Amino acid sequence: MDNKITQTATSQSEITPGKALDFLKDGNKRFLEKKPLSRDLIQQVNETASGQFPFAAIVSCIDSRIPTEVVFDQGIGDVFNARVAGNIVNEDILGSLEFACKLAGSKLIVVLGHTSCGAVKGACDNAQLGNLTTLLAKIKPAVDEIKTPSGVERNSSNLSFVNDVAEKNVELTIQNIKDQSEVLKEMNANGDINIIGAMYDVKTGKVVFDS
Repeated sequence: MDNKITQTATSQSEITPGKALDFLKDGNKRFLEKKPLSRDLIQQVNETASGQFPFAAIVSCIDSRIPTEVVFDQGIGDVFNARVAGNIVNEDILGSLEFACKLAGSKLIVVLGHTSCGAVKGACDNAQLGNLTTLLAKIKPAVDEIKTPSGVERNSSNLSFVNDVAEKNVELTIQNIKDQSEVLKEMNANGDINIIGAMYDVKTGKVVFDS
């Protein structure tokens, strides 16, 4: 399929979860090679005015260094985005993902973490700040899961630890999606969608997928 096109109901229906993943992998490769596809974005605005048929939904951090469509070289109407500090899920995000996949036809959910994540650093440091405290509590299970030798710093000063926590947080977020959404769990079990994790390197722009 020509992935310069604006997605339609027909083109979306022909995309498998595997193809959707390939589109994102190919897009990140183009991004790294500075070879983005040439798209008429205003034309895509016009073509999506009456409907949208994205092939994937991405749960990513609000970090300004990770504009999802840019790093995956996608156009208007290609992907849904759910962005929240620490790429965690709650009822609202789960409902959004259910809409994206069950009602709007997306074939892939990607939970995209990243290196040097500020939210993860905050969770490692037990930061306290208004509503942020509640959000960081959702990342704390990932902090607790990472075991370190005695004497190793378990805070934001240890970037290796932070990145290990970020990877574990992606893994736990995927598990939370499956545990807390019967709709998405069933779609995943039936092969209608795939739910995978990935990590973005803020130093290189490269995305590494779990599969």
